[in-house]
Amino acid sequence: MQDNSAINVDLKGRTPPSFIAIEGPIGVGKTTLAKKLASSFNYQTLLEEAGDNPFLEKFYQNGKQAALATQLFFLFQRTQKIQDMRQTDIFEPVRVSDFLIEKDPLFAKINLDSNEFQLYDKVYQQLTIDAPRPDLVIYLQASTDVLLSRIQNRGVSYEQSMGRDYLERLNEVYSEFFLYYDSAPLLIVNASEIDLANGEADYKHLVDYMLDIRSGRHYFNPTFFG
Repeated sequence: MQDNSAINVDLKGRTPPSFIAIEGPIGVGKTTLAKKLASSFNYQTLLEEAGDNPFLEKFYQNGKQAALATQLFFLFQRTQKIQDMRQTDIFEPVRVSDFLIEKDPLFAKINLDSNEFQLYDKVYQQLTIDAPRPDLVIYLQASTDVLLSRIQNRGVSYEQSMGRDYLERLNEVYSEFFLYYDSAPLLIVNASEIDLANGEADYKHLVDYMLDIRSGRHYFNPTFFG
């Protein structure tokens, strides 16, 4: 079904990547961007649904006690979505996802103790053998202050207890992961100044920039397009 609220973008004869994966820490705007791209390109979405995780609220209340169950639920959920995607790809896949399965261990490393992580890693290695490679990965970056503000503004009750230290650690592990990431073309976006929910101009500039990417590592800073 066509989304009448979609922002029309000028492709200028270019073809969007067939499978786009969007990544970044909580609150940075992954799902918002995924839905906008899906509407503009008439793509299907592959979204992680945090609200379906029955352990997540317990994790925010008592991280150590619920960390392993929370992490394994997300891993099973994400890999099931990927498996479903592969099984339904009768025609050329055109999808946008708000997660990259390779980043899953980032959360595990900072939330699990060594024994729990060994168990998690064994399960992860078995489940992600046939994970498809994106045609483009978009990594959204934002400062800890921006993440805290966005998390507060969106008002999910169990997220309000999330501390600055936790978000800073997330930012650190994401930065380290994407410093060495070379499995797919990568676009690193300074999302601190982008209003993806309401900023039509920023969104159009971002799309215009990403449509020219076919390989390598690229950077998008919206302040350059003022």
